[in-house]
Amino acid sequence: MEGAFNNAMLLPFSYTFTPGTSSTNVTDSVTSPWMDTRIWSKLPQTLIDRVLAFLPPPAFFRARCVCKRWYGLLFSNNFLELYIQISPRRHWFLFFKHKSLKSCIYRNNNSTSDSGGKTMTANICEGYLFDPYDIAWYRISFSLVPSGFSPAAASGGLICWVSDEAGAKSIILCNPLSGSLSQLPPTLRPRLFPSIGLKVGPSSIDVAVAGDDLISPYAVKNLSTESFHIDVGGFYSLWGTTSSLPRLCSLESGQMVCVDDRFYCMNYNPFSVLAYEIAANSWCKIQAPMRRFLRSPRLVESMGKLILVAAVEKSKLNVPKSLRLWRLQPCGTTWIEIERMPQQLYLQFAELGGGHGFDCVGHGEFIAIIIRGSIKVLLFDILRKMWQWIPPCSCIDGVGDDDDELHGFAYEPTVTTPVTGLLDQITIPIFQSFTS
Repeated sequence: MEGAFNNAMLLPFSYTFTPGTSSTNVTDSVTSPWMDTRIWSKLPQTLIDRVLAFLPPPAFFRARCVCKRWYGLLFSNNFLELYIQISPRRHWFLFFKHKSLKSCIYRNNNSTSDSGGKTMTANICEGYLFDPYDIAWYRISFSLVPSGFSPAAASGGLICWVSDEAGAKSIILCNPLSGSLSQLPPTLRPRLFPSIGLKVGPSSIDVAVAGDDLISPYAVKNLSTESFHIDVGGFYSLWGTTSSLPRLCSLESGQMVCVDDRFYCMNYNPFSVLAYEIAANSWCKIQAPMRRFLRSPRLVESMGKLILVAAVEKSKLNVPKSLRLWRLQPCGTTWIEIERMPQQLYLQFAELGGGHGFDCVGHGEFIAIIIRGSIKVLLFDILRKMWQWIPPCSCIDGVGDDDDELHGFAYEPTVTTPVTGLLDQITIPIFQSFTS
């Protein structure tokens, strides 16, 4: 496991420290008998390790600066095993600022030109972590990801990066906290901007790549799905499992939503939901609620349920325009409305949106709604039924180009993802054969 970590990302966070307490309070706390070093210096190391394993990632990386032993915890198998067992799950979000797919045809979505006029590619080397519990932002580096790749999905503490160039897709799984990179074998079929589904569990990895099949150098069609699977039981399928997409489907390029053992994505013209059963390797279609009146429908996962978020607009309706949330019922075919955005807030939201639409990402009890073409994000807490605008991150510049967008992913920060060790066993000999 230790070989999976890279020393180049020891401190991936940028911190903004809040003002500390006064010197009087600090002196009182140091002289307090509760802070007697004769007591605290005798704490068992196993107990200290358990405390450190409960720290949120920013605090954990700051704690590594205390001493040599704490610095080396990231490379300690014993500590990482403890971390996996007891570290609490955190429902955070990871945002990237880059150009929309509409501006990326057969080239990287951050293409630039050098002084000679030659097109060059520059990778997205920076992301922005958002903690919805403390309403805090952190900047994180992705400098190890090669150029020509864009983030496409996230699961289990890993970010899936997919090659931008048209053709067989190369996929990299990255843990930004540990700095580990694991590459999958390239897909078998050439594609442009397919939809990506990623499911990372404690003992398995599943990836699905669907749609945007290149049927010629100048045309794409949604025809097929390729799936990748590997688990600790020794079973793996390297894109060998394929299935046909439903006839005449029109799915949008981007990430698929994983709920239980299914990947979901929106189908357009008319609106419906496509569901891919991972184990059965088959697709089915689910009718969307009020499909004729939906605007910018988006699917998110929240607390193990599939949620459809969409604006409802029709002049002849007796109710005003609104943004609504529906939850898919256990039967898998019917929806129930669970929430509506307050009307006054929706008017403000629609004015800021300017008709550009919005994107959504859900994680735990939170749903983040991102206004396209801006850095404005609205956060909804399902449990507390509370809406609030997220304070802007000081590290994110205002969006000045119409093609620039803020893209969000549900991210669970973790300092170790041992399941990626399975990929090292299969990809190393494969890629060695290419280089030779």
